[in-house]
Amino acid sequence: MELKMTVHNKKIEVGEFDCDGVSQSSIVLIGDTEEIISSTVFDTPADSLIISKQLPIRKHYE
Repeated sequence: MELKMTVHNKKIEVGEFDCDGVSQSSIVLIGDTEEIISSTVFDTPADSLIISKQLPIRKHYE
């Protein structure tokens, strides 16, 4: 199977872009991208965020 592809790079102008959200592994690209830098944003309230080395241990009884 052979794939033939022709690319015409032309100017793109985006006046306004509105994105309500993306899923866990989505990315939105407009135009050419030479470098992608990964970042994470959490909207979890601070009082529900627990940072600890300890893990809860559940006892199993027979």
